[in-house]
Amino acid sequence: MTVAEVLATTKRRGRASVGWSRPASRSRSIVILGKATETNRSLAAAFADLGERAWLSPEAMPTRLQRGDLVIARLDVVPTLDGVEPGLWQLPRLTRRGIEVLNTPLALFAAHDKLTTALLLGKAGVEQPRTAHINDPSVPSFPPPYVVKPRFGSWGREVYRCRDEGELRARLEYLTRRQWFRRHGALVQTLVEPTGSDLRVLVAGGRIVGAIERRALPGEWRTNVALGARRERVDAPPVAAALALRAVAALGIDLAGVDIATDTIGRSYVIEVNGAVEFNATYAEGVFTNAAGALLERAGLRRRAERQVSVATRPRARAKRGL
Repeated sequence: MTVAEVLATTKRRGRASVGWSRPASRSRSIVILGKATETNRSLAAAFADLGERAWLSPEAMPTRLQRGDLVIARLDVVPTLDGVEPGLWQLPRLTRRGIEVLNTPLALFAAHDKLTTALLLGKAGVEQPRTAHINDPSVPSFPPPYVVKPRFGSWGREVYRCRDEGELRARLEYLTRRQWFRRHGALVQTLVEPTGSDLRVLVAGGRIVGAIERRALPGEWRTNVALGARRERVDAPPVAAALALRAVAALGIDLAGVDIATDTIGRSYVIEVNGAVEFNATYAEGVFTNAAGALLERAGLRRRAERQVSVATRPRARAKRGL
C-alpha cells in the first residue's frame, strides 16, 4: 500500500474510498492505524457513518494529527513472526501530544506476545492451557500432548501438534533453524483436544459486539480461517462471554478477538487474544457500527476520567506552591 492515508467518506457505502481531501474546518480526526485491510476500511467507514472524520493510515507515525484526535492502533505481527509491525513503540509519542490511543502500545504488545498474554491471563486467573516458554529442544514439566507456536504468531503459521516428548524434542530441534525461534523461543502449551471447532469472541470497548464459531476443514485440527476453516455467526454462550471479557480486561486492550476452545468434557480455555483481529459482517448485524460506537464510548469515558483526575489534583498542586 503506497497511499499514505485513506479517507473514509460519509457516502454510507460501508467502504473507505482512496484519496485525500483536507476539510475546510478543523474537527476531531479518528485514524485507524494499520494495513488497508477490508476490516480496517470497514471500521473507518463505520466511524464516518457515525459522523466522525475517519481516516485509515498505514504509516507508522500518522501526520496531520492534533491534540484531541483519536488513534485506533491495529498494528499486527510481522510476516517473519519475530515481532510487531513498526510503529508500536512510537505510539507513546502520540499520547504525549494529547492524542488518545486505543489499543495502547502495552496492551497491543501484550496481545501479540503470547508469553506476556499467558503471564497476564495467569495473574488474573483466566483459564488457559498450561504454558511454558522454551528456548531450546527441552521438554516442559507438564505431560503431552503439546502445541508448539511462535511467541509472536498469527494466521496459524508455524503451529504444530506433538503427541509425545519425542515429537516435541524433534520439532523444537527443527525450529532452532528459524530466526523467530532463535530470537524469541517458542510457546509450548498443553493441547486442548480438538473438537473440530472453536469460538472467536469480538470485544470492543469492554463490550461483546460479535462472535463466530470456526469449523476446521476435515483432517485439519487448526481452526484458522487462513487455513480454510468455515465461520458461522453465533451468540457467545455466557461462560465464553465472561471468559472473553476477563481476558481483554487482563490485558487492558480495547479492541480484540478472543479465541476460546472447549475440550471434550466442556471446559473452556482462552487460547489467544488477537490484538489486530480481522472480522467481517458474519460476526453480527452492524458489527462495525457497534464496534466503532463502543470504542467512541470508551474514549469518552477515559477523557472524562482524566479530566476528573486533573481537577482533583489541581488544588493539591496549588497548595504545594503556596497559592
